[in-house]
Amino acid sequence: MKVAVVGCGGMGQYHAQSYAKMPGVELTGVCDVDYELAVDAAKKVGATAFGSFEEMVQSAEFEAVSIAVPSYLHKELVVKAAAAGKHIICEKPIALYPEDALEMIQCCEEYGVRLFIGHVVRFFPEYAQIKQQVDAGLIGKVGVANARRVGGHPGEARSWFKEADKSGGVIVDLMVHDIDFMRWTIGEVKSVYAMGHCNGDMDYALVTLVFENGAVANLEAFWGYPGSFRYAAEISGSGGLVSTDSMKSLSLQIRKTTEAQSGDKVVEIPQSPGFTDPYFKELQHFLSCIETGSEPIVTAHDAFKALQIAAAARESLQSGKVVVL
Repeated sequence: MKVAVVGCGGMGQYHAQSYAKMPGVELTGVCDVDYELAVDAAKKVGATAFGSFEEMVQSAEFEAVSIAVPSYLHKELVVKAAAAGKHIICEKPIALYPEDALEMIQCCEEYGVRLFIGHVVRFFPEYAQIKQQVDAGLIGKVGVANARRVGGHPGEARSWFKEADKSGGVIVDLMVHDIDFMRWTIGEVKSVYAMGHCNGDMDYALVTLVFENGAVANLEAFWGYPGSFRYAAEISGSGGLVSTDSMKSLSLQIRKTTEAQSGDKVVEIPQSPGFTDPYFKELQHFLSCIETGSEPIVTAHDAFKALQIAAAARESLQSGKVVVL
């Protein structure tokens, strides 16, 4: 399969390098409005550099394209790629506003192309295992969940992250990972309440989701965190809990309630994640879905729902009130 990449920043270069070493895939072009970035990326992967998407469409042959441009440009590039008849792999969030996401989905349907959104957390082995354990009923009925995702402010490297109308802020850009994961694992969300603090160098949000099945999740996201990037998640139920923390040596810990006569109420079963790069695995999965026509692990509709919840959180942050979906 022949593929191309739009946007040659950090994530775009990661896409390009993944495609370059992927069996059965040929990377035919990379482009960026900053042509020097495109040239640099092209040299690393042996592809042709272009200064615009239009030029790449005219000169390069490809069936699918990765879109790794700033979030506020997602809609524009997805629409252009769909009109050109290209299947699309777009980084998350799908867009900044739910109405734009719906237009993008509708546009791809009209042109008969596939649209995939890079909610990569679903491909992290520890998160996939958490969902497997919950689905298997290992921890009983889910009651409460917590997630935390913190790191330095990306706006220090790319100024557009500090502009809410371009990045969506910490909720739409960072917390959306955990919003999607919790909806995937627990179910549909009924209401959203958010609190936060943003002062330019720091963007913090704490969001409470109430699910239709009665479960509650508290999600925390923080740009400007003084330590290294980290993430954690925990889901507890009537029969035990399952958790992961990137700062701990064991990526996944499962505590299961045992029979009283065992003399030990809690048995911890440690498991390690696999060694496959989740980003590589995600891209390979999306290309496989194009080849086979199968449904992806994460759909464009899933991405829309995650954005819809994130938008409700932003609304709650502004109003100070609960937002019912």
